[in-house]
Amino acid sequence: MGDMGTTRPFRQSPAPGQPVVAFDFDGTLTIRDSFTAFLKWKVGPERWRSGLLAMAPQLAAYALDRDRQRLKEAAVRRFLPGMGAMALSMEAEQFAREHWDRLMRPDALGVWNDWGRRGAYRAIVTASPALTVQPFADRLGADALLGTDLVTDARGWFTGAFEGPNCRGEEKVRRLRAAFGPDVRLAAAYGDTSGDTEMLAIAAIAGFRVFKGRP
Repeated sequence: MGDMGTTRPFRQSPAPGQPVVAFDFDGTLTIRDSFTAFLKWKVGPERWRSGLLAMAPQLAAYALDRDRQRLKEAAVRRFLPGMGAMALSMEAEQFAREHWDRLMRPDALGVWNDWGRRGAYRAIVTASPALTVQPFADRLGADALLGTDLVTDARGWFTGAFEGPNCRGEEKVRRLRAAFGPDVRLAAAYGDTSGDTEMLAIAAIAGFRVFKGRP
């Protein structure tokens, strides 16, 4: 197994007593799944359509087993062949510049900024690849980004495998505990799917589908 496509280190660790707030990214801070939007933008409409046709067996399997990780790994193999972390990071930067105003929920940004003014430590916890979310996290001024990491081979190309489980459900809590300690308790958490349930359960304020705003 080669290295993995990971994010930069956290900006800092939470100070003693500093509230920690966790935000899901896709559908919470954004209006739609950002990784799907990124892939469609990257390959263009024709390659996107042909790629989905080629992935028909994986899509059919997902309809039965609901295995998001297997489907996303197949999408990485299909749409990111011969690509490594540096190239993906550069394209993700361009995508974020072009799509920020089309993707970000204004009411979610308001709450994000309010927690910042209150001195909270703000973390994004997402099932999307961390490398594609990193430019958005940088622009937001996130203190931490916990996302799905992509494994690369000896050539530095993505294999399609994930480093560990897809970052959703219980994995979000496991990643939070690994980052902030086994007894981490969130001041607030925000999410929009069943994949956020466990994270919301360890938060004093559990914001489920509270953001409705559109650009």
